[in-house]
Amino acid sequence: MKDTVKNIAVLGATGSIGSQTLDIIASHPERYRAVVLTAGSRADKLIEAAIAHRPRRVVIGRTELLPRVEAALAPLGIECRAGDEALAECVEADDIDTVLTATVGYSGLQPTVRAIRAGKDIALANKETLVVAGEMINRMLAESPSKIYPVDSEHSAIAQCLAGEDPACVKRLLITASGGPFRTWPADRMAEATAADALKHPNWNMGRKITIDSATMMNKAFEIIEAHYLFGVESGRIEAVVHPQSIVHSMVEFVDGAVKAQLGLPDMHLPIAYALGCHARLDGAAGHMSLADFATLTFEKPDVKRFPCLGLAHTALERRGNTACVINAANEIAVAAFLEGRIKFGQIYGVIERTLEAVPYIAEPVFDDYVASNAEARVKAAEMIK
Repeated sequence: MKDTVKNIAVLGATGSIGSQTLDIIASHPERYRAVVLTAGSRADKLIEAAIAHRPRRVVIGRTELLPRVEAALAPLGIECRAGDEALAECVEADDIDTVLTATVGYSGLQPTVRAIRAGKDIALANKETLVVAGEMINRMLAESPSKIYPVDSEHSAIAQCLAGEDPACVKRLLITASGGPFRTWPADRMAEATAADALKHPNWNMGRKITIDSATMMNKAFEIIEAHYLFGVESGRIEAVVHPQSIVHSMVEFVDGAVKAQLGLPDMHLPIAYALGCHARLDGAAGHMSLADFATLTFEKPDVKRFPCLGLAHTALERRGNTACVINAANEIAVAAFLEGRIKFGQIYGVIERTLEAVPYIAEPVFDDYVASNAEARVKAAEMIK
């Protein structure tokens, strides 16, 4: 009898998305098996997860942490490796069916590229992969049996709304945003906000970097770019709408005026399960939602003057080339500097804007161009911060 259990590689297994993915795998051993776990620097959490789930292989990003991981896991028969190349290689193994990429930022690009070349399906939680190199990724997918299943709650919602629909009948994609912790703050107060202020997201429990992106609304800019490449809708027909309750995860408007929305609790277990199942429903993936508990759902236009990072989505999609790659790299450097107290919240956008002006534009980048643009943008952004 053929083994019907799907083998999963969880990249970023110690983060929020990775941990929730392991919850789902543990709850459904008849469906899923974690065969690869990776982490960047959280060696102890990786060891803990590996002992619980007994994967065949683990990869730790920081090579100096490998001896600690090996000492704990090698006696259990778990193969232990370290470094960026090991992370990229691990997704190519014959025993992997699906690669869930939940690493942070640009680091998700290389393993996703390798997974597509190896013909693996991708459960994509790393939005930066499509932000940085969406055109290249789509060209690769056209020549590969691989498919991408979005994990972001917004893109999962859009995929659910589009199920069974004619793409030609789509008028607009409406991507909802909570507004983050500064939705009602005036611009002058936001400019002086501390990292502690920005990390107080009202609805979602996420990693530090994406929480800051939520506060600047850069995450919504990235989601617009990602939606363009996932669903083939031009940027002029993709809009963000602020929805403070985070119950409507996104909407699709059709040419006849109908609008479909996907609702659910702010819980990532549901979109993760939907992606792992290749858009099949998993019983009990998330908690029951009573509409009576959410009698008031409100929507408002985002304020691009207070949140200028949101406008970078259309800048990137209009210019194309390496534009989004540069924006992403500068944003990662600026967010890290803000979290370390080296720049103010109000300076994040300026660092990105000036970096975009400083890095040469490449109209039709190939993979090596993305690598070079990412590296140069990081150097330029760091210089500006100094």
